[in-house]
Amino acid sequence: MAEREKGYRAKALKLYPHVCASCGREFEGSKLKELTVHHKDHNHQNNPPDGSNWELLCVYCHDHEHEKQKMKGFNTTADDSFESKGFSAFGALDSLFGNKDE
Repeated sequence: MAEREKGYRAKALKLYPHVCASCGREFEGSKLKELTVHHKDHNHQNNPPDGSNWELLCVYCHDHEHEKQKMKGFNTTADDSFESKGFSAFGALDSLFGNKDE
């Protein structure tokens, strides 16, 4: 696996500018190790020679991208009434000060 990763990483670094595709941060010299290859379709076996399934992401954006993928479809509540009604942090504030029309 390490050999395969080195192969497509080296190719991606030759194909693309050394810039994170998400945050736009530039990398050079010793910082280049912080730039990773992300597989757009999340399939690490899909390594076309033209690099069309790759994008360069910094380690932070790469982690974020994978967290987004993990969280797809994740529901934070047991019932969806919270999501359907929405949430307003100041929704009940008017009731604390009485009716505006009085």
